[in-house]
Amino acid sequence: MAEGGKKQWRGRRPKRKSCGFCAEKVKAIDFKDALRLRRFVTDRGKILPRRVSGNCARHQRLLAVAIKRARELALLPYTGE
Repeated sequence: MAEGGKKQWRGRRPKRKSCGFCAEKVKAIDFKDALRLRRFVTDRGKILPRRVSGNCARHQRLLAVAIKRARELALLPYTGE
């Protein structure tokens, strides 16, 4: 331990990913665009979290709703193969 009883943080913080939807100035995420939505779903069928996908909070919420709608219409699977 470092002096004073405090731990010293070693290592490097990874650079924050920028939101791809903000970079493209996307207002709404279309649930019918299954190819784009598939990038944000794991092979097990789970929605990727913000810290992994790099989306901002606003677009992550819109993305989750779009994925759930696409699942309802069988454009995306609920579970992986």
